[in-house]
Amino acid sequence: MVRGITSNRRDVLKAFGAIAAASAIVPRAARAATRKVTFTLPWVAEGGNLFAYVAKANGYWAEGGLDVDIARGYGSLAAAQAVGNRQFDFGLAAASAGIQQTAKGLPVMQLMSCGYDSTMGVCYLEDSPIKSMKDLEGKKLGATATSGEFPFLPAFASNAGFDFSKVEVVQVDAAVRQRILIEKQVSAISGFAVSFLPVFVANNIKTKFSLYSQHGMSFYNNALMTQPQRLAEEPEVCKAMVDGLSKAIHFCLLKPDEALDIFVKQVPEVALTPGGKTQAKVGLGLFRMSMMNDILRSNPIGYGAAADYERMTDLVMKHLSAPGDNRPAVDGVMTNKFVGAATLTSAEFDTAMAATREYAGFFQ
Repeated sequence: MVRGITSNRRDVLKAFGAIAAASAIVPRAARAATRKVTFTLPWVAEGGNLFAYVAKANGYWAEGGLDVDIARGYGSLAAAQAVGNRQFDFGLAAASAGIQQTAKGLPVMQLMSCGYDSTMGVCYLEDSPIKSMKDLEGKKLGATATSGEFPFLPAFASNAGFDFSKVEVVQVDAAVRQRILIEKQVSAISGFAVSFLPVFVANNIKTKFSLYSQHGMSFYNNALMTQPQRLAEEPEVCKAMVDGLSKAIHFCLLKPDEALDIFVKQVPEVALTPGGKTQAKVGLGLFRMSMMNDILRSNPIGYGAAADYERMTDLVMKHLSAPGDNRPAVDGVMTNKFVGAATLTSAEFDTAMAATREYAGFFQ
C-alpha cells in the first residue's frame, strides 16, 4: 500500500476514462499529421530493392511522419517518367534513366544514390567457350532494345576489346532472355546482374557476368527521385524520404539476414515461390555489393559524387540523346542536400565489405 493516496471506484473509473479519452485523441492527431506518399519501385519487389520495405516495416519513414504506399514498377525508364509526370510522389529508377529524362525536359530530381554500380553487363554460361569478351565475336547475343544497358553495348564492346559488328544481336523480350541462354539458343545475354543472377543461382545454373564497370563504364545503380517543385515546396517530406531509405540501407548492409526476413514478411508471396527466398537473398547481396564504394568511407549513405554524375551525363548524352535534348547541369540532375541521416563507420564499412565478397565470384 502507498500511504497518502485514497481513491474509490468512481475516481478510478474517471481516471481510466480520462486516459481512454486522451488515447483516442492522440492517434487522431497523429493521423492528421501523417503525410501519405506514393512511391514506385523500378521493377517488381525483389532483393535489389527490398530496403524500401525495410524502411516501411522498421518505421523509418513513419519517424518522419510519412505513410508510404509502395508500388511495383515497370522498368527504370517508366519509373522516371512516372515520377516526372507526377503519377507518383517519389520513385526509384536507374540514375542514367533520370539523367536521360532530365535532358528531355522532364522535371526529375535525384535526391540520393542507392548503389554505385548499376550491374549492367553481359552474362554467359560458365561452361560456355566464352573466356573473354573477345570470344563474343561470331556468336549470338540475346538483348532487349528497351533494356537500360542496350544503348551502351557498342561502347562496352569498344572498351572490352571486341568488334560489336561481328556479334549477331538477337532481339528478344525481356521475359525470355534468361531462358534462351539456358537453352543455348544464344551464347550470351545483356542486362543487369542484380536481376539475372538471383534467378540463375536459385535454379543452380552456373554463369559468369562481365560488368560494364569492369571495362571503364561505371553507372550508379538506382536513385531516389522526385520533382524539383516538390523539392522546393515540401523539403521536409523529401528529407524524411531520404532519411528513411538511408537508415534502411544501413540496416541492410549490417543486418542482411534480418532485412531478408523483414522483406519476406512484407511480401509473403516471395516465400511461396520456388527459390523465391534464395533469389531475394542473392539480389540483396548484389545490392549490398553495389553499395561498397569508397565514397561511403567519407560520406553519408546516399551521397552522389558530382564528378561521377558529370561522367554519366557525358555517356547518356552520347548514347541516349535525341534531337532537342539538352545536356543538364549536375545541379539540375541531383542534390546531396538531404543525405546525412546514416553513415558507416570505418569498422562498419569493412564489415559490410567483407560480407559481400562471396558475390564477387559471379563476375569475370
